[in-house]
Parts: sequence; C-alpha cells; structure tokens
Amino acid sequence: MKITRCKTDHLSQPLGFHLERPVLSWCVEDARGKVQTAARVVVAADAKLQSILFDTGFRADIDSTGFALPLALAPRTRYHWAVTVRTDAGEQAQSEPHWFETAKMEEPWQAAWIGCDDGEPRHPLFCRELPLAGPVADARLYICGLGLYEAFLNGEKIGDEFLAPGCNNYNAWLQYQTYDITAALQKGGRLEVLLGNGWYKGRFGFMRSEKSFYGDAWKLIAEVRVRYRDGREAVFGTDEAWQVRRSRITFSNIYDGERTDATLPELPAEKAVLCAAPAAALNARYSAPVTAHARLAAKLMVTPAGEAVLDMGQNIAGIFRLCVHEPAGTQVRLQFGETLQDGCFYRDNLRTARAEYVFVSDGGEHVLQPHFTFFGARYVKLEGIAQPNAEDFIALPLSSELEKTGALQTGHGLVNRLVSNVEWSCRDNFIDVPTDCPQRDERMGWTGDAQVFCPTACYLYDAYPFYRKYLRDMATEQAARGGLVPNVIPAFGMDDTSSVWGDAAVLIPWTLYRFSGDRSILEAQFDAMKAWVDYITRIDGADCGWRRAFHFGDWLALDAPGAAGDGTRGATDEDFIADVSYMHSAELTAQAAAVLQREEERGRYEALAQRLRRRIEREFYSPAGRCCVNTQTGLLLTLRHALAPTGRTRDALRKKLADAGDKLQTGFVGTPLLCNILHENGMEDLSEKLLLNEEYPGWLHEVKLGATTVWERWNSLDENGRVSSTGMNSLNHYAYGAVLEWMYRHLAGLQPLAAGFRRVRLEPTPVWALKHLDCTYHSAAGAWQVSWQIEDATHLALEVSVPFGCTAELALPLAGAEVFADGKNPLFADVQEGVCRLSAGRYAVRYQTSVPLHTVLTTAMPVETLLRDPAARALLLRAMPQLTQLPARLQSLPMCTLAAQMGGQAAAAQLDRLDEALQNL
Repeated sequence: MKITRCKTDHLSQPLGFHLERPVLSWCVEDARGKVQTAARVVVAADAKLQSILFDTGFRADIDSTGFALPLALAPRTRYHWAVTVRTDAGEQAQSEPHWFETAKMEEPWQAAWIGCDDGEPRHPLFCRELPLAGPVADARLYICGLGLYEAFLNGEKIGDEFLAPGCNNYNAWLQYQTYDITAALQKGGRLEVLLGNGWYKGRFGFMRSEKSFYGDAWKLIAEVRVRYRDGREAVFGTDEAWQVRRSRITFSNIYDGERTDATLPELPAEKAVLCAAPAAALNARYSAPVTAHARLAAKLMVTPAGEAVLDMGQNIAGIFRLCVHEPAGTQVRLQFGETLQDGCFYRDNLRTARAEYVFVSDGGEHVLQPHFTFFGARYVKLEGIAQPNAEDFIALPLSSELEKTGALQTGHGLVNRLVSNVEWSCRDNFIDVPTDCPQRDERMGWTGDAQVFCPTACYLYDAYPFYRKYLRDMATEQAARGGLVPNVIPAFGMDDTSSVWGDAAVLIPWTLYRFSGDRSILEAQFDAMKAWVDYITRIDGADCGWRRAFHFGDWLALDAPGAAGDGTRGATDEDFIADVSYMHSAELTAQAAAVLQREEERGRYEALAQRLRRRIEREFYSPAGRCCVNTQTGLLLTLRHALAPTGRTRDALRKKLADAGDKLQTGFVGTPLLCNILHENGMEDLSEKLLLNEEYPGWLHEVKLGATTVWERWNSLDENGRVSSTGMNSLNHYAYGAVLEWMYRHLAGLQPLAAGFRRVRLEPTPVWALKHLDCTYHSAAGAWQVSWQIEDATHLALEVSVPFGCTAELALPLAGAEVFADGKNPLFADVQEGVCRLSAGRYAVRYQTSVPLHTVLTTAMPVETLLRDPAARALLLRAMPQLTQLPARLQSLPMCTLAAQMGGQAAAAQLDRLDEALQNL
C-alpha cells in the first residue's frame, strides 16, 4: 500500500502560489483493502514532521479528493505535511512528507517599483550586486516585471519558465512569482532582470494598433530575502540604487516577434528611477509556470521557390534555439507558418501578425532564443544563413505546466493521430490563457472555446489550477461590468458578450467540481456564477430582451448558406440557443447552490430554470412536441435538455443526419454535444460513423490531409491542401477536439456518477474498426483503467481497474445471460439487473458476444450500405472509381446486380475478388 499524487491546491509542492485555505489531496494505490476507514493529516514546521503545527487525528470524514486545511498561515513559510491512511483490511500507510510554501501574503514589500527611460527602444536590463554577509541558509526572490521579465543570477537564468508574470487582467490584479535561489546565491553575485513588452505593454487585442491596452512603461519590483546560517536576515529590494543597462533587443511583441541587433554598442549604465506603482495590487501567483514540454528536431527542405524551410513535423506553439555564425552585419530572419502551399512557405492566414525573429550578426557565434514572444507554426523559413543546417535548430514547444491524467490508444492509426492532434492543440493553446489559436493576431482567451473544451481538457490533464486562474480573471472582468462576461478573458477592453460564450462563468467551475470533487472552486466562483445568470435576467426583462442581444450561435456550422466558403453563422435559431443556454446556466447554478448548502439560492435558480423551460417548450415546440428548430444542433440541444418527447426527437435527428449523408453540419455549439448525445440516445452507430468518416467534413478527413493539430474550420484546407480562406482560418484550434470527451466517456466508458470520479458507470463500447482500446484516467480519486480487445467477430476480451475507495457499475457490452453465470470470476460476485457492481480491484473477462461485433460485408448488399463503411468504400472506389458518379436512385441496388448490369461476364471475376476482400476487412 502506498500513498501517491499528494497535492496542495492541485499542485505538487507549490512555491509562492496564492494560498488562503489550502486543499490537500492524495490517492492510495496497491492496497489490499477496498476503502479508507480513517485518515490523519499532520502539518509541521520541519521535513521530519517533529515540530507539529496541526494534527487532525484519525478521522473517518477526511476526503482524499479535497481536505481543506483549517490552519492560519504565515507569510514566506514552508509547511510540511503527510497523510496516514487506514483501510478496511487493517492496513496503515503514511505518505512521504510533502510541502507547500506561502508567498508574501499581506506582508508589505520592502521594495519599490522602479523604471527607466521608456523612450529608448532597447529593452532594459535592471542590475544590482547582492553582497553577502555570511553563508546562506536559504534565499528567495519575489518579483514582478511588466510587461514580461526574465531574471538572471550571475548570468544564469533563474528558473525554467517563460513569459512571466503571465497574461491577466492587469487592471485588477498583478501576479508576482517566488523563486528559490538558495543554491545559486551561495557565493553572492549579480542579479539582473531583463524586461520585455508582452501582453501588458505591447500590441495585443482587437484594437490591433501599436498602442498597448494596459500600460506603456516598463516597471519592476523585486525583493531578495536571504537568511544566513547564523539566523540573521537581509533584504535587497528594488530602489534607486539599481542600475539599468540596455540589452540588444530592440523590439518584442506577442504577435510580431522579436528583434535583436548584436552590432549595437554597449551603452553607459543609467540609474533606475522610482516610478508610479500600477493601479492594481500585487498578488501571489495563480498561473502555473509556462515551460518547454518537449524538444523537437526539424528537417531542412528547399522549396520550389528556392526557400530554405525547416519542417518541425508538428504544428506547435513555442520558441526555438538556433546556432548561427554569420558575417558581421548579416540579417538573419526566421518566419513562421502553419502549412505549405504548392510546396512553398505560406503565412497569409496569420493576418497582421508578423510572427518573425530577426537577428543582426556581429560576426560571432550565437545561440538565438526568443525571450518575450512565441510562435504558432510547423514550418520556419530561414533567411540570411549561408549554409543552413537542421542540426543547428531545436524547437521548444511551450505550455502551462499540466499533469497528464488521461491516455487513450486504439488499433486505428488515424484515430490515434486524431487523439494526438487534440492533445497538441490543447497544449499549444494553454499558454497561461486558454486561447483560441496560438499563431495569428488574436491568441485570446475566448470563453466559448474554453468552456466547450473544458471536459475534454479535464480528461487529458489536471487542468484545475489552469482554469482556476482563468476564472479569477473572469470574475474580475465581471465585477467591472455588472456580471457581464466578456467574450475574451482577459478582456483587453472588449465589452461584448454572447450566450454559450458567457456561460463559461457557470459551466467551467461546475465541470472542475465534477472532475475534481473539490467544492472550493464552487465556493470561489459562486458569486460570479450568480452574477452571470442575474445579468442575463436583467437584460431579458419581461420581453425576452436577451434574445435581441448579439449571439454567435452555432458558430462555423455548415448548415447555413455560404458555410462551405468563408461563412461563420450556423442555421440554428440563435434565440433558441440563447434561451436554452440561459436555462442550463440557471440549472447548474442551482445545483452548485445545493452542493454549497445555500438553499434559498438553490430554490431561486431552480424556479428560474423551470420558468425558462416552460417558455422554451411553449415557443420552440409544437403542441405535439415537435422541435421547430429543425437543425442537427437544435435537435441535439432538445435531447440533451429533455425539451420534447425523446422518441420523436431521436427520429428527427436520425433523419436529419441521413439527409446530410450521415455527416455532421454542426458548429461550436453542436459539435461538442454531437457524439455524446447520439450515443446516449441509442444512435452509437452514427457517432462511430462520424468519428471514422474520412471524407469532408470530419475529424479523420483533417488527419488524412496531414493535420497535426485540430482545425478551426472543417474546411480549413480543401481536398487539395489549399487554404480555404485567410480572414479567420487557424490550423490549431482545440474546440472541435471536444470529440475526445466522447471517446473517454463512451468508447472507454468512463462516465462519472459522483464528483471526483468516486463512483463511475463503466460502459465501454467496442468498435470493430478500432480493434482494441486501452484507456487510463488518473482521476482525483485514483487511476481508472479500461481495455477492450476484439478477438474476432464474436469474441471480446475486457479488463477494468477500479481505484481504491471507488465503486463502479459495469455494463458488459453485448453480453448474454450465460456470461454472468461464471461464479468463479469475481467480476460477477454482485450482479444486479445485468450490471456488475464492483469495488476497488482489477477484473478481466473474455466472452462470446450475443450478436456479432461485425457484419460481414458482401457484394450482395446495397451499394449505399457498402459505401457507408469507410474501409469498404475505399476498397470499392479503388476497383470502381465510377461509383462516385452513381446516381442516388441506383445506390439502393445490390452491388452484384449493379456490377452485372455495368460489366456483364467480365464483372463476375471482379465480384469474386471483391467478395473475398470485403470479407477480410
């Protein structure tokens, strides 16, 4: 028995984060017992846990998914803690000691904000010596630099993070970071802080001008605290004694890149000046560090246009290292793009973003690496390098630090590539803010994208700390706007809102609670959840005023005129979407109130949701219950919220899909629901077909066209790999990657029945084309595992693992009554109404299915049936390309009949070969 994944506020040993009432969590592995009977949490001032500050004693009510520590914390203090767990098998185990360290909290700074001459474009390097008066026991650096900063001690960068202090609503709060510099400071040295423009001081946001939104001056505050081994302390804070030297960086901007001129002369040092403090108060960090999570090599090519281009093999968001040694005065330029066109470098879809790195050589050897920008790209065009060499280049993909929690792999290569694409798009767009895209002149925290992808992100990663920071920013923006949620967070001056987008204020905290089991996110965000619903209620008034506001609707859906081109608006009634989303937010706010035991508010929002439900049913449905919003998305919303009789709506949705050739037409509202709702309403055959569809529009269509991330549009590239439009066309957007939630929830079958995945319904769905599926999900309560293997058309092998302290309801797919009669298999120790009730443990079974897992295809089947199967379609079109021109009225004929009419005797031998090939699929 061992205790693992010990965290404080969902972080492993956090240093200098915002901590008020820390929530401790852990998991238990390798126990003989099934459940925890008691636990004890101890907090101490030392790593050996001898100087006890707090001790719960053994208690039965301590929850491993979230124990709020009732301990008053002191500033700049490291606390050590451990948990001991007892099980129902009489076991007892104690975790290793873990720690968390507070930041300055409410303690005054012994430092001042300092600045410099902002008229000089060369970026400033603030410097001071740190004279020591003895051996150092420990030392910390507390720092905030605006817009962005990198700190160095004796020429070595402090820490491994980039783009600090991050992107947030600088008008409401400022983050500072804490660094442990004990080891680096043993011999004293020189502290240097380089400042750049970043989101705070540079061009950013929809203003798209050179003027920054938040600030126009470089500012720095820093405090070094040293404790000597003899107990004395020293503080070195920013003041007028600091010096300013000028770097050779002449320009930096998130959108446009960075420029460095190594030929510039050294300038005399200036004195730093005291400057006005920013309006917002300093706050210990919420943001997880942005770090490089991989190192990618590249291949060098020469394009038909004669360009030297590096192919990283993967669309990323990040920076690079490049070794150069060019003659003095040579300008080296790197430009970044997502795709090639006609084999040549291309970047027009980046709009006004220059996205380039420029370096002027002084004739020496240099390792180039950007400091204050990042690029979204797969391809890099090199200019100014006489003999480019791919080995001189390394790509460094950046992302906020996220613990990987989910892994899913199948026996289908294209589906596995899709899973990888979704994960890459998530990492690429989780750079401190959940952005829409990482490459063009946008890169903003769109609320709609963030909320529709949140459940998927929570299967893939422990995204709780990441979204918690985003929600803090959202709450500050709401507070300044009477509850309105701007469409992007941080808002950068945007005051527009929309249904679905603004509902992120409710859906994201609720999703985090359901995945984590930690109600503190609801406690922190409940006022913001209410504020959003109350804002809509005020706008709605007595005359449905919310409908008259602007709404994006089913953004980028394919069911409206012009959608296949550069269109953006879907055909689903936007009033309907707005009302349904309003109702849903009211329902979830009521549920949050129930979790928090706030009964008056629960009743109020439940009553509001019921009133809205009656209004929707009255205005958007016929007296007989027919949905009058007859689009795929309208019908999906109807089923999701039980707004009409299920049978009629299900039939209408199946017909709607059939009319579209069993292909999707949904946008940002409908697509995240599509496969889940189909599956939960007995149409899993359609959800599987949508996943496996290799034609436009579809996920695997993108993969077959070479996508390594998820596209913004279903037709971002056309069949020939041509960019369909440049106005709004990103090849790295995670929103449609929400299909991966369905794969975890229904193909693997991991459906939470209780917050924190303490109780789960396991209902895996074997799919013949996938052959096998292996899934592991490290939930807040422990590691769930599901693996299924299709051995042949009638035999299935299944393995599941239920973590300690959890229970599961397992529905065996396609299992006849005889399968449950195996009394020797512990899987069947407790079966109720065909469902296996499982406690913690590992289980396995192999059985013959009640019906075949695969229908053997033959040429006696109708052409339309064969063409619906992707593998059969590919086979038939290779043999008979003319089938693509076959009229719809003839597709109902059996393949053999049609072939005989078309080919006579010559077709007989071909049909025999086709039959054999079809049966082997």
